[in-house]
Amino acid sequence: MGLRLTKAVRQQLLDDNDGFTTSTYYEGRNFREQRDYSIEDGELHIRARGETSWADSHFDDEWVADEEETHRFLYRHKNELI
Repeated sequence: MGLRLTKAVRQQLLDDNDGFTTSTYYEGRNFREQRDYSIEDGELHIRARGETSWADSHFDDEWVADEEETHRFLYRHKNELI
């Protein structure tokens, strides 16, 4: 039986896994991106860095994940967190 990621379960996973970090990397034909994920103070923080094929197209963005992003992240990484 699988774990249902209700809002309360998502928050409990975030609270129980404070300090967890992981990264993903994607490289396509005209695009590269590294995403760093960290759980801090009950929130999922995301940092995306990369570039596209345009000469000045480097980016480095940080944000706190919304409910949908948090759900997708926890679903993908639940085996590492439980």
